[in-house]
Amino acid sequence: MSDNRLSFKEMCAEFDVTPRTLRYYEYIELLQPDREGRSRYYGPRECARMTLIMRGRKFGFPLEEIRQWLLIYEDQGNEAQMATFVEMADRQMDELRQQRAQLDEAMDALKQLRDQTAKSIK
Repeated sequence: MSDNRLSFKEMCAEFDVTPRTLRYYEYIELLQPDREGRSRYYGPRECARMTLIMRGRKFGFPLEEIRQWLLIYEDQGNEAQMATFVEMADRQMDELRQQRAQLDEAMDALKQLRDQTAKSIK
């Protein structure tokens, strides 16, 4: 990492993403690296944004929602961004609870069917 910036390749390695993913994040304006000729360099701002993007993806937030959330910081500041995050997190936790309930239901049904099938072959 020279002068506090990561090259394209280093950024991919640092965040364990494919070059295609990184290019896509740039295309949809989640990231805006510095360009020097054909080379791209990612400074502390872009690394911080990438950290937030990766966290958002881990928790299941859609990329467009992450993009809008990142824009809040630029337009309205940190406090507005944090308040919006709390709202987003509440909504996402509700969504994850619903998904968990659906998974539990599917697993129970599969276990019952499996047990019935196992009994019938004994």
